[in-house]
Amino acid sequence: ASALAPGDTLSTTHRGHGHVLARGLALDGFFREIMGRAGGVCQGRGGSMHVADTSLGILGANGIVGAGIPIALGSAIAHATLASGGLAVVFFGDGAMAEGVLHETLNMAALWQSPLLLVCEDNGLGISVRTPAGWIESAYGNRPHLRYATADGTDPDEVLAIAGELGHWVRSERRPAFLHLRTVRFGGHAGTDVEAAYRSAAEMRNDLGRDPIVATAARLVAAGHTPAALVALHDEISEMVYSTARE
Repeated sequence: ASALAPGDTLSTTHRGHGHVLARGLALDGFFREIMGRAGGVCQGRGGSMHVADTSLGILGANGIVGAGIPIALGSAIAHATLASGGLAVVFFGDGAMAEGVLHETLNMAALWQSPLLLVCEDNGLGISVRTPAGWIESAYGNRPHLRYATADGTDPDEVLAIAGELGHWVRSERRPAFLHLRTVRFGGHAGTDVEAAYRSAAEMRNDLGRDPIVATAARLVAAGHTPAALVALHDEISEMVYSTARE
């Protein structure tokens, strides 16, 4: 999100809360929306799975796997038609790779020279089933009509650097690009998921150790920021979150 320009547009998934907050959505309007209250960004009518704010270019989250992808394509076509200089970005999970609409969208984006950046968050798991190694690279890693790049999705600095490079390429070439983010899952797929049945305790501990918030805090301390300053920042943000939720 930090690599986007003010006029860019964004579409996301039913788990898109982090994406829209990173784009700049205000906490009060966000929380009122997911709680179905008046004063939410969609007046409480969209709810958790359909948070949108077109003033920020946020086209909405979506409860259907892969459904945000063609929405983003429509926006990318609009950017190209209006010569806005903007791009459309869409976030989706690796499960959307099995949806035909993704492949159809990529084909259309390439044929119509549309500035579309596709971001796949790949945690290597389809609920409780491991996905095959290398399957995304084999599908899109060597296509003449598509720019492909991969990054460690738990490393914010690496993601920002590669997203910035791809975004610049998409704007200048007016062609689609695919950013493959390898990431991990910090808990079960859902509340009823017995994660220990298919993941070892050692693996789960290792994945928790890759938490980007914890890792970024360690980098900030190494760069000279004090732990007390980070605690104060954490407390300030927590109070913003809970005070809004308590209203």
